[in-house]
Amino acid sequence: MSNEEKGIVRATGLLVIEVINSNPNGDPDFDGDPRQRPDERGEISPVSFKRKVRDLVENKEGPVWRKFAKDFQLELTPDEYDILESRDRVRADIKKLDEDALKKRFWDGRIFGNTWLEKGGRAIKTGVVQFGMGVSLAPVLIERHTTTNPPVQEGKEGGMAPLAYRIVPHGIYCMPFFVNPSAAHKTGCSKQDIDLLLALIPYAYTHTRSYVRPNVEILHAWYVEHKSPLGSCSDFKLIEALTPKKTNDPDKPSKSREDYGEIPQQLPPDLASKVAPLRDLMESIEDGLSCP
Repeated sequence: MSNEEKGIVRATGLLVIEVINSNPNGDPDFDGDPRQRPDERGEISPVSFKRKVRDLVENKEGPVWRKFAKDFQLELTPDEYDILESRDRVRADIKKLDEDALKKRFWDGRIFGNTWLEKGGRAIKTGVVQFGMGVSLAPVLIERHTTTNPPVQEGKEGGMAPLAYRIVPHGIYCMPFFVNPSAAHKTGCSKQDIDLLLALIPYAYTHTRSYVRPNVEILHAWYVEHKSPLGSCSDFKLIEALTPKKTNDPDKPSKSREDYGEIPQQLPPDLASKVAPLRDLMESIEDGLSCP
């Protein structure tokens, strides 16, 4: 079956993410500081974002999976939506599977691909969907606070964790992502796999909040399909047109969303004519829809 018959088309996406008093992605090389580039712009790694989507699928008892399993009729095939990059995976067991079994079983392998089994000859190659590095639109501040460290043993007094709570007061990050139908036949990815990912994206942060990441929100999850399977315009031009710009003091950290003025809501006519209508996946929450 061809990619066109599967319904997978080339697409470009952009996540506009707001961070308020949170650590969107800690850097283990710097004691868990929010990731930061040499120019002091913040980073959110693709691995970090994909982990959150994987967790929503892996949590088969959670409300997000239960809802979409019903909407997509996946409750009939839960074994086909396992997670290859699971924290509880047993590599020895996975290596026993042949390539067809890998493709059928692991949703994230079909979507994102995988290379760590290549030496064994049973590899799912590069994935259909690739997320790029999320980068803040302006430099970000990093605040470090000392927190109380509770006792870990009965009868022991708690102490302090100096500078352990590390956050970005405010930042807006943009993370591009791309759907490449050319990889679909290699991984066994289906249109339903893609549709499930698009449905999950709006819940990636709201249903995976943590102590140091309480307030990270996707403001917009722009998604646009190309009119040609080869691509009908430049990905870079689409991303540039949808990327907000800091209106005042662009080289200083922002304090609120208002520092960015009008956030783009549409494509310019010359680009809009070359692609399918622009969609904001976040509207599926506002409209109460189950699927994008």
